[in-house]
Amino acid sequence: MSITLTDQAHDGIRSLHTYVPGKPIEDLKRELGLSSIIKLASNENPLGTSPAALAALASFNGDLYRYPDGSGFDLKARIAARHAIEAARITLGNGSNDILELTARVFLGPGKNAIVSQYSFAVYPIVARAVNAEVRIVPALGTAADMPLGHDLDGMLARIDDHTGVVFIASPNNPTGTWLSASALEAFLEQVPAQTVVLLDQAYIEYQTTAAQPDIRSWLDRFPNLIVTRTFSKIFGMAALRFGYGLSSAEVADYLNRIRQPFNVNMVAMHCAAAAMDDTDFIERSIASNNAERSSLGRELTARGMDCLPSEANFITFDCGRESGPLYEALLREGVIVRPLASYEMPEHLRVTVGTREENLRFLEALDKVLAAL
Repeated sequence: MSITLTDQAHDGIRSLHTYVPGKPIEDLKRELGLSSIIKLASNENPLGTSPAALAALASFNGDLYRYPDGSGFDLKARIAARHAIEAARITLGNGSNDILELTARVFLGPGKNAIVSQYSFAVYPIVARAVNAEVRIVPALGTAADMPLGHDLDGMLARIDDHTGVVFIASPNNPTGTWLSASALEAFLEQVPAQTVVLLDQAYIEYQTTAAQPDIRSWLDRFPNLIVTRTFSKIFGMAALRFGYGLSSAEVADYLNRIRQPFNVNMVAMHCAAAAMDDTDFIERSIASNNAERSSLGRELTARGMDCLPSEANFITFDCGRESGPLYEALLREGVIVRPLASYEMPEHLRVTVGTREENLRFLEALDKVLAAL
């Protein structure tokens, strides 16, 4: 029997489906000929990009024909100062997704397994299956739990065995917005075997109540198997430039950097990220706006009979009480893009990014219109 190209791809790759991001504005313009569109689908910062990053971009005069500093020395020094950690414990990524993939390539593979929670970021099983590892999906907590549809840490611990390479945890979690208490996370880390990596994804950490944020700096010293990822795509408004990083032990960072592609972070992204890091005014304005608008939007959705999941992120996921697909499509025709969650096995839910006051009011107006028509 002849071998085909499909046969050459391993089982993990054949089991995957292409990741589908939030619908781009340009696609909707082409498809429906609309000119006025708001996108509340990808959890981008509605206030835009950090002014410090924009100023750095406008004044950038680097030599674009040169490769960037492959080690990211200056940027690592800034990140190290920000977290009071040694630069040798930092891994730079083309978005924090890059760190997820590097972690899978180092610590997973055939014969190993990854633990992920139901209703967690779709990229976790993608990077695990891409290296032909087994993915063990642990059912989320029930809707009646204190943290409905949140991570079941006891259930995740129960699925760990000698072949578990990585446990992926997000807090706050995408797409639910749920989170884990610092005490629960700490107790979990204390019980995970030392040879199993725990990747704690903190893409939305800046939006979490400060008092609830864990002391990851001390944890990184106590737990050498911990990797913490951060991104500039959310609070800093730099999604288009693709920059994120990982914090870990020096040993883990060394392994990740051994397989990190040369020049994986471009020169412009590093230049703008360095500037954005000190833009405390923009960060504070973004947090304040999100807190106020998330509360307001949640109340409005609840008043319309929508069951909202608790959220400490910059989005709200809500139960439409029906298949959400027709509602999503109707909103598109009104020029409003949100995120359907059928691909997350949440067919009755939609996720809406917390926008500006004007964007949120337009979303609610469109929602009222389509609910009345359906």
